[in-house]
Amino acid sequence: MGTATEELIQRLYEAPPEGFVAARTAAIEDARKAGDRATAKRLAALKKPTVAAWVVNLLALRRPELVEELADLAGALREAQRGLDGDALRELTAQRRQVVSALVAAAGKLARAEEPGLKLPLAEVEATLTAAMAEPEIAAQVRTGRLIRAATYAGFGEVPRPRLRLVGDIPDKSDIGDESEDEHDDDGAEVIELPQTSSRERAAAERRRREQEQHKRELEQRKRELRRRLSTAQSAERRADEQLEKAEGAERDAGHVVEDLDAELAELERRRTEAQAEVARRKQARRDAERAAAAARREVGDVQAALEDLEADESD
Repeated sequence: MGTATEELIQRLYEAPPEGFVAARTAAIEDARKAGDRATAKRLAALKKPTVAAWVVNLLALRRPELVEELADLAGALREAQRGLDGDALRELTAQRRQVVSALVAAAGKLARAEEPGLKLPLAEVEATLTAAMAEPEIAAQVRTGRLIRAATYAGFGEVPRPRLRLVGDIPDKSDIGDESEDEHDDDGAEVIELPQTSSRERAAAERRRREQEQHKRELEQRKRELRRRLSTAQSAERRADEQLEKAEGAERDAGHVVEDLDAELAELERRRTEAQAEVARRKQARRDAERAAAAARREVGDVQAALEDLEADESD
């Protein structure tokens, strides 16, 4: 699409949302009148942003350097998280809060200048900017200046999980000694005998071991089941998205047909009005001609009567 179209779309997303639909409709009509159906179709696919998304769009379109600063800070924060650098994380987290707060304030100022008195959902704006720091895909959407709804993010960053393992109490063989040795050493020194594990304790330990193994198997089975369900859900999501895209396309096409028919009806109505006006003019012309003919006939009758009277006088 040309630069003019991109500028038009930018103006649509910069303007307050309450006028979005009317402005989009007017732009589509202009494109259709110009014969540019591709642009008209693209404009018809644009969706109205929420107020929060519009505020973020204003920030991205008019102060892009601030959004880039946010992206740079997000990259530094992810690096610190990967390295588990506690000091850097604390410093960057504090800096993140300051930057996000400053960006929310800047976005609110832009929005109030554009639409004074509008209630601004700044909490949603803050959530969207925070999500943009945590998720590169959301950050890329923010930079386009064409968000249609606010974004949220439950966590933050790529914090690695430590690998854990269970460590039992393993006795040192040097402290236990050889059970086959006598209770005294060669020098007659007393050998301290360590208490042996009872059969009940061994049974309890074995039971705990089996329970842990059973729990581990159940977890693995649960993970496999969740992965299977996730795969199924993702496939269903892709199919649903494809169906939604087709449905939206069919809806747009049907809307275009209606718009074309409305245009044709408007043209036919205009031609009908012109034809009715022409009929009225022709009817008036006929009435004028009828009156002229009647007057001419009366004139003929009057002249004939006068002539006859004159001829009668002469014969007398």
